Amino acid sequence: MSLCTMHINIYNTMAKMNIQLVLPIMLLLLHIQAAVAKESSLAKRGCPKKCGNLIIKYPFGIGGNCSADQALAISCNSSFSPPKAFLNDNNLEVLGISLKAGTIRIKHPVIAACTNRSIGKEVILSGPFSFSCTQNRFTAMGCNDLALISRKGYDFGGCMSFCNLTARDNSCIGINCCQTGIPPFLKFINASFRSTDLVNDQKTCRNDRYAFIVDQNWFRNLTDIYSVQTMKQVPAVLDWRPTGSCHSFGAVNVSTASSMCGRNTLCTNQSLCSCIEGYEGNPYLPDGCQDMDECATDDSNRCRQICVNTPGSYNCSCIDGWERDGQYNCMKRDLNNDTKLTPTEIILKAICAGIGMLLAWAPLWLCKVAKRRKMRKLKMKFFARNGGMLLHHQVSSSEKNVETTKLFTSKELEKATDHYNSDRILGQGGQGTVYKGMLTDGRIIAVKKSEIQDESKLEHFINEIVILSQINHRNVVRLHGCCLETEVPLLVYEFIPNGTLFQYIHDHNEDFPLSWDIRVRVATEVAGALSYLHSAASVPVYHRDIKSTNILLDEKYRAKVADFGTSRSISLDQTHVTTKRVHGTFGYFDPEYFRSSQFTDKSDVYSFGVVLVELLTGQKPILAPKLDDERQSLVTHFVSAMQEDRILDIIDLRMAKDGGKEELVRFAKLAYRCLNLKGRKRPTMKQVAAELDCIRMSDKPATDQQHYEDVESSETEFNEAWDITSTSITSSANHGLTVDEEPLISIQ
Repeated sequence: MSLCTMHINIYNTMAKMNIQLVLPIMLLLLHIQAAVAKESSLAKRGCPKKCGNLIIKYPFGIGGNCSADQALAISCNSSFSPPKAFLNDNNLEVLGISLKAGTIRIKHPVIAACTNRSIGKEVILSGPFSFSCTQNRFTAMGCNDLALISRKGYDFGGCMSFCNLTARDNSCIGINCCQTGIPPFLKFINASFRSTDLVNDQKTCRNDRYAFIVDQNWFRNLTDIYSVQTMKQVPAVLDWRPTGSCHSFGAVNVSTASSMCGRNTLCTNQSLCSCIEGYEGNPYLPDGCQDMDECATDDSNRCRQICVNTPGSYNCSCIDGWERDGQYNCMKRDLNNDTKLTPTEIILKAICAGIGMLLAWAPLWLCKVAKRRKMRKLKMKFFARNGGMLLHHQVSSSEKNVETTKLFTSKELEKATDHYNSDRILGQGGQGTVYKGMLTDGRIIAVKKSEIQDESKLEHFINEIVILSQINHRNVVRLHGCCLETEVPLLVYEFIPNGTLFQYIHDHNEDFPLSWDIRVRVATEVAGALSYLHSAASVPVYHRDIKSTNILLDEKYRAKVADFGTSRSISLDQTHVTTKRVHGTFGYFDPEYFRSSQFTDKSDVYSFGVVLVELLTGQKPILAPKLDDERQSLVTHFVSAMQEDRILDIIDLRMAKDGGKEELVRFAKLAYRCLNLKGRKRPTMKQVAAELDCIRMSDKPATDQQHYEDVESSETEFNEAWDITSTSITSSANHGLTVDEEPLISIQ
């Protein structure tokens, strides 16, 4: 061996040793650099990244000019060890920030109570924050207590817990502890307490009553839920959305200066920013989303041999002597593949390949056929269980054929609602969940996914289909069709975007205040629709559940009467409907119907009269108690004011200046006549619609035909009637009473 060759071998050996030592060090430095870059991309440059153990992620920030908005500014209190983070505007301790979910976890006070007064801190959120209705629950602990979410005399929900000291366990299902959901976009929380045992209730302060909004995941994992009674604060979850432009329902690569999202991002249908596929980091920073190196680890790519990183993705290649086999695999190159085959060999190979493919695909094809047959049988089973035969019987026996109702397929509605995506939920109630959807022809629809637990409720479902299919009126919500081949039946309505009349009367919407003119117009439209149902439709229909939550407002704020589940169509020679059970909503149903079980067109007139009083006074059908007084019905309060000639004292101040005194009094007198305890002395809906139209046009009083008898019942009669109705819930087993309470949220 020459000296030159020896030197070359020594040099190669040293070079290999150096590479083996340097390569791990270089990889370690790259990982450290990537980790530092990832952490630095969480906060704005030059701003603190942590407060104690909490990482502060932009658009939140500590200090001046470190957050995207003043409402997202955080202060770091160093007097604690370790330091704690607080929201500046709301002074709530922050436990965690999620950019992907658009939530933050905070500490929320536990409210303790006494019998006649509450001790607690009212929390009012400002800025883009609201309590998450999906992750929180309103929870109350106590014995025979009714805890309510309340503010300024209005109740927005609550739950009732009963006493059983011997059965205290870790569940919270109404015994010593109860839970309920909260409305969406709730920005305040305070609790009021009442005892369900008014006789034995003590007047001294009781320290065993507590109420709080809590993160349900945290609460569910407690080994002892009653340990909360010793806590001052519990975790809760707030929703937040950044301010700025963001396109909904689309994955858009956002890079404009007016957007809150940075480069290489998309805007989700929840108005949040997210890095596009192949990028990671903070999507709210201008350059927060950086290219993800899928080739850094084997778990991030599917390449079998060589991975080559590209911006937002990666490519696969093969080593020498191998060639690509598909997108990710490699196969060894056949050196003898240049050998030519004879035509006969080519034909034989093709035939063998065809037979092989046939044998391979035959089991799959048979499985697919069997699966389709099973799915058809399942859909037929659902169709029969969901009342398909009952609907067919109703349609065939009705005088007018139901031609306008379409039977949608399950695939159509799954596509329209993005497979019932939770982001498409418009609202939830006792009868089901409503989703927003779009059909292939571009129509926006509302899909009601019913929650029918037993077949006895199918009658209401089919009844609503049959009745709405025979009605065509601009002030009645339109039913497009239904789907019966799913596990639970589905109803498809026209989409009504602006919520319920109840919300605009009682929630004080600043964007659309209810002036006197608007209230009279809405009342006139509803009265016209009911008049059509009673006397102009081909088959007269009694609605049987008129209330402000069943009156929707469309894009032009026109009234739409909805929810015909308990309605009844009658023949022309009928004057009433006799029912075994009294259906209705407490505060709205007719006392005469309660006593006789006979529902007439005048029963709808009575319920509409309650809606007129709501529009006139701005108060709910059941008034909140004052001090130690019991709850009083709005009808009793209104009748007393009319009989004492002080109606102007209870008119809603928001519209008292808009309407003339004469029109206000005429409106009140019309409502007074509708609420007569004797149905025969109430006006018909046709007369009510004519009188309202006269008030709206500021004409002279209606014709002689529209002058009705005055209400002869005294205030005592009204109070006695409502006392009977108020106490009837306890004896519902004897009377067959079915009463619907006001929903916590309205399904739009």
